[in-house]
Amino acid sequence: MATSATTEHVLTPAATGHTLLSDYKTLFKPRVSTMVIITAGAGFYLGSLRSGISPFHAGLLQTLFGMTIVTVGSSVLNQALERKTDLLMHRTADRPMAAGRISLAHGLILGFAAVFLGSLFLAYTTNLLTGTLTLLTAVSYVAIYTPLKRITPLNTFIGAFPGALPPLIGWTAARGLIEWPAVALFAILFVWQFPHFMAIGWMYRKEYAEAGIRLSPTLPDTRYAALSTVVQALFYAVIMVPVSLWPSMLHLTGTAYTIAAAILSAGYLWYTLRFARILRNPDAPESRIYARDLLRVSVIYLPLLLAAMMLDAKGRLLF
Repeated sequence: MATSATTEHVLTPAATGHTLLSDYKTLFKPRVSTMVIITAGAGFYLGSLRSGISPFHAGLLQTLFGMTIVTVGSSVLNQALERKTDLLMHRTADRPMAAGRISLAHGLILGFAAVFLGSLFLAYTTNLLTGTLTLLTAVSYVAIYTPLKRITPLNTFIGAFPGALPPLIGWTAARGLIEWPAVALFAILFVWQFPHFMAIGWMYRKEYAEAGIRLSPTLPDTRYAALSTVVQALFYAVIMVPVSLWPSMLHLTGTAYTIAAAILSAGYLWYTLRFARILRNPDAPESRIYARDLLRVSVIYLPLLLAAMMLDAKGRLLF
């Protein structure tokens, strides 16, 4: 399979319509990067209000710019490490490093430069804690989570830690220290990821299995894989309800957010329960539809929850 895929994709840029700009866009994973920036921006906004200052000042732009640079650098390094694995999956085989349009050296130089320069920029323009946390996030994502994807199914749990850090980093950029509201933001993003991950894992379980990526949905026994996937998704969807209400308990938000969070989290849980229908017939085409719907809802849920939090945020926390 690897040989045929390599032959298929060793084409000139003119023949495939690829350009360096379009390849960079693929390397930078704009959708993932956008979600990181949204969550980091929410953390900065809430942290600024905690300090009693307007969040719309130069620090916000500096934080988002630095986070963007580090995020795209991490994406490039991730694809450098996974270039051979990407070549084994249809949906990733045409990525620029997998297809050979961008060399490994090119990718490594670009990725390392972005990660370290972005972290240094954040340390200089915000504070040392923010720069350090951002660098540690990138390192744990690239050097720990990415290799573990081929070793153990625990990679999903481990990868959720760097994935949940952006809002906490946004908070530290505004405040200069880690506080309980920042931990609550981290917890929200940490728990949110699991139904989201399980939906993706189920949709692409066959490709992941062929590429040697160790996710629970890729287990040989399809029914056991479905049960494992559903149990994990439901466990975290249930926990998401109280976790989403934690900011209210910390008096970071008011009653309006509490109501919105309860409704949104109940909806997220309902779609996760609907996803559990894959247990009826794991191999049926409908199982992919349930996973796709849960994935779509998860992507809508998080920005709406953060927007409700920001709209109902209080300028000062009461402990």
